[in-house]
Amino acid sequence: MSTKGEHHTVPLSVLLKRESANEKIDNPELIHGQANQSKKGEDFTLVKTECQRVMGDGVTTFSVYGLFDGHNGSAAAIYTKENLLNNVLAAIPSDLNRDEWVAALPRALVAGFVKTDKDFQERARTSGTTVTFVIVEGWVVSVASVGDSRCILEPAEGGVYHLSADHRLEINEEERDRVTASGGEVGRLNTGGGTEIGPLRCWPGGLCLSRSIGDLDVGEYIVPVPYVKQVKLSSAGGRLIISSDGVWDAISAEEALDCCRGLPPESSAEHIVKEAVGKKGLRDDTTCIVVDILPLEKPAASVPPPKKQGKGMLKSMFKRKTSDSSSNIEKEYAEPDEVEELFEEGSAMLSERLDTKYPLCNMFKLFMCAVCQVEVKPGEGVSIHAGSDNCRKLRPWDGPFLCASCQDKKDAMEGKRSSGDRHSSESD
Repeated sequence: MSTKGEHHTVPLSVLLKRESANEKIDNPELIHGQANQSKKGEDFTLVKTECQRVMGDGVTTFSVYGLFDGHNGSAAAIYTKENLLNNVLAAIPSDLNRDEWVAALPRALVAGFVKTDKDFQERARTSGTTVTFVIVEGWVVSVASVGDSRCILEPAEGGVYHLSADHRLEINEEERDRVTASGGEVGRLNTGGGTEIGPLRCWPGGLCLSRSIGDLDVGEYIVPVPYVKQVKLSSAGGRLIISSDGVWDAISAEEALDCCRGLPPESSAEHIVKEAVGKKGLRDDTTCIVVDILPLEKPAASVPPPKKQGKGMLKSMFKRKTSDSSSNIEKEYAEPDEVEELFEEGSAMLSERLDTKYPLCNMFKLFMCAVCQVEVKPGEGVSIHAGSDNCRKLRPWDGPFLCASCQDKKDAMEGKRSSGDRHSSESD
């Protein structure tokens, strides 16, 4: 057992084995399918496979799956579908290796969501959208979400992982407290005579959600800062289900997984949508994306297997075969045989999400806005920590920094400036 501070050297034999199996370990096969039944025509999806992290090499690829459930029109959903990925990638330095790139994603997702919201609101459009945005790089799955669409994972080892948060005010007490502390009001629809009906909503505007992209008319305490969770699967793989609230208002995560078990992704998505609509009718747009993350040698229909088979059998079915002569040292450095949680953060405070406690010193350049990536002249940038409790402890050059426009956005989201100030200052 090594002690803290000691260098732990991986034996050459293990490195050689990893190198020979590298392609299988790092590049699972991804198979997806999607289905939709439309009521309002406000659900949109984004699927981009084999995106190149390093342009031109054809090897360092990742895949993106997004679901955008619009409300009060489709403009916000369409705009976010077309611009969010580029805004996220723009927030990641170009000179990172693979591990650094994956580690940079959680912060870049926050920056990309906020920039997309800010740019859309500047168009003075009043629609909004939920977002569930999934990036798969190797065996690492990164999910960023605002609103009430959800993403779940069933790994080959069994169990269910919820990779997104539900930002409905009705069920999220922490978000209710944040909204009211920032100047919003939370209550049910008053029909007169003291009678209140329906779910909890944010007033003005009457939105049931505490986080979204867009919704200029509701108030800037409805924030675009996403909940982000990042996990690493074992080389046995697993299945992702990404669905709008039309699915989750009708069936549970377990029901969604059970109704399509053993089916390929396309059929699975169709079965999930059919199951949801069959239970409550077509009350809302109902959309589902299913993604199987598979070892190259395994067929799609075998992931995930039935839970009743038990963890021991699951591992024997899916884990990489090792030689009987494998040493204890090689076992010590083996790839993880279950899901590893790498990152999770849901705070709505940008000073906590874009902080300086980050392993990449070049994640946020000194004279670059951490959100919109515009150059900031020396002396004009505002530290992300300005006005916070930690401000006194920081040196003048401690970033990351925001441009004046993004600092204004941050203040509004945190209730330090009334959203009415923004509208009055921008009106003709």
